[in-house]
Amino acid sequence: MGSKKEWWSEGITFQCIPDCGRCCNEPGGIVHLSQTDAENLAQFFEMPTSEWLQRDGRRRLDGKWVLKSRPGDDICIYLDDDMKCMVYDAKPTQCSAFPWWRENLRAERKWNKVVRGCPGLSEEGAPLIDGEEIMKWVLADQEASKGFRHLKRND
Repeated sequence: MGSKKEWWSEGITFQCIPDCGRCCNEPGGIVHLSQTDAENLAQFFEMPTSEWLQRDGRRRLDGKWVLKSRPGDDICIYLDDDMKCMVYDAKPTQCSAFPWWRENLRAERKWNKVVRGCPGLSEEGAPLIDGEEIMKWVLADQEASKGFRHLKRND
């Protein structure tokens, strides 16, 4: 008896739309950081990781690092006024993995909300993202979402 296939295993059409920014323009959104994410962003800004964390990160109550949000509107600090990601080439894994988060794919109701909010999922001519690629991103997001409390390497 074979295992049940996920509803998305045959693939989903998707293409990120330049300058859309809708997935980043969510008040109260939390971007979990892996140590690699923090190191990549620090390198992007040509800063030691520990200094970058003090400037652009914040600790949650459980001690794990997340990306700071803008005061006032609680939106991602790296989303500019033109809805462009200012750190696109170094963006955290969680950002790269959207919309392929397990929480989005788990229930049809949640997925339908994501589809309504993400124009890239209904973009005409968007390529089919196969189930294996989707699963790769689900797992990458899960791993990054575990976060970290302390830098393993001094930087």
